[in-house]
Amino acid sequence: MNPDDAFDSDLSRRRFLRHAAWAGAAVAVTVSGGVVTSNVLHRGSPTPKAEDFSFVQISDSHIGFTGAANPDVTKTFQSAIDVVNSLPARPDFVVHTGDLTHFSTNEQFDQVKQMLSTLRTGQVLVLPGEHDSTDDAGEKYRQFFGAGTQGDGWFSFDHRGAHFVALVNTINLQKLGHLGPEQLAWLQGDLKRVSSETPLVVFSHIPLFAMYPDWGWGTDDATTALGYMRRFGSVTVLNGHVHQLMKKVEGNITFHTAAPTAYPLPHGGDGPAPKPVVVPAGQLHQALGIRQAHLVPGRHGLAIADQELP
Repeated sequence: MNPDDAFDSDLSRRRFLRHAAWAGAAVAVTVSGGVVTSNVLHRGSPTPKAEDFSFVQISDSHIGFTGAANPDVTKTFQSAIDVVNSLPARPDFVVHTGDLTHFSTNEQFDQVKQMLSTLRTGQVLVLPGEHDSTDDAGEKYRQFFGAGTQGDGWFSFDHRGAHFVALVNTINLQKLGHLGPEQLAWLQGDLKRVSSETPLVVFSHIPLFAMYPDWGWGTDDATTALGYMRRFGSVTVLNGHVHQLMKKVEGNITFHTAAPTAYPLPHGGDGPAPKPVVVPAGQLHQALGIRQAHLVPGRHGLAIADQELP
């Protein structure tokens, strides 16, 4: 895409294109008048107002997985892409919040990239999950998707009155997710230049709150990162990893976990470990889903609505 044809917005075109990649599950977000709102994507979703914009979050596609929990993850991933492409208004961008692949092979990364090339959107952005760095600390992932990013693949950009940050907490992890001092220093410097009145949207793979630490559903140094965000009036954090929907509010920060396109996981503590869940025949799509986020003028915060895949 020619940079001059990118977005008709205040987003830095060079920076946005520099971080563009190909993405995986689906969520659409709309920003307007400095306020962020979101709704789950589905066929027939209403067209956003002209002054609004939307983006789509995709998560946990796990291309390469084989098992009873989902015999065909490629098919359900394609279903999510089809829903995005059926939207009456093209989203400004699509972001994949990690676990594009299951075993981080070149073939799986290439398949994801080819599938995401069919998305009808302005740009596609990607951040890694732990399954995208199983054997090489994310080196192959960055060869496919890391152009223009910093460190392990983090980046930020401004778009139509909102500031977006993509964090990587899946590379140097022990049990919990981990951001690390280099990324935290970058985040602090990045946010210093942003007005506290600017809506802030943060993407990560592993939750930035302690959802269920015994299963690694949390980030050990997230408290420092969240401390940099406390001065903002509106902060929305969108993550994947846990393969289910959950909302949590801590002061000015609202956390939303995303549905996967691959397979469900149990609720925290329901069993000894988070293993793929086999659901009764015909019910798999009820556990998979997409989301649209919408920015509404005069409304504070990001409104989220979720819906299962068709």
